[in-house]
Parts: sequence; C-alpha cells; structure tokens
Amino acid sequence: MSAESRRERIVLETERYRIVGEVTLPAEGFRSRLSDLLNREGMRFIALADAAITGHNGESPERRPFIAVALDHVQVAYEASDGS
Repeated sequence: MSAESRRERIVLETERYRIVGEVTLPAEGFRSRLSDLLNREGMRFIALADAAITGHNGESPERRPFIAVALDHVQVAYEASDGS
C-alpha cells in the first residue's frame, strides 16, 4: 500500500450477515471517506480484505482473505471500532 492510500476497517450489515473487513481508501482529500466510497457512481460491489462474516443467527465468524459485497445488499455501513 502506498502513502497515497490507507486501509480502513469497516462493518457492512446485510439482511443475513454482518461483515467486518478492510477497504482501501485514499489517504486524504477526494474520495477519502467511507461515504464517498458508498456513493461512488457506477459502484456495484465493495471489496473487503481480511473479512469476518457472521450470520445474524449467532454462528461463528467465517474468515476470508477477500470478499466482494454487492452494494445492493448493504443495509448499514460504518467504520469499525476496536470492539467490532
């Protein structure tokens, strides 16, 4: 990763899953916020690295090095806190 980008740990909630993973964003300026990523024109998927997928039924998290989540399925998205 270059000095021009940074990784941000986020949480995506869908109807069935809670997904915690890292997105790559610009270090500063234009498109450096999560909201910019979510509202990017033509964006259909959010790419997450080092993801943990947990069902809302309480099952154990499943780890994946990469996952692409369809933006149409995301109901809630937010920056992860240390306890996420």
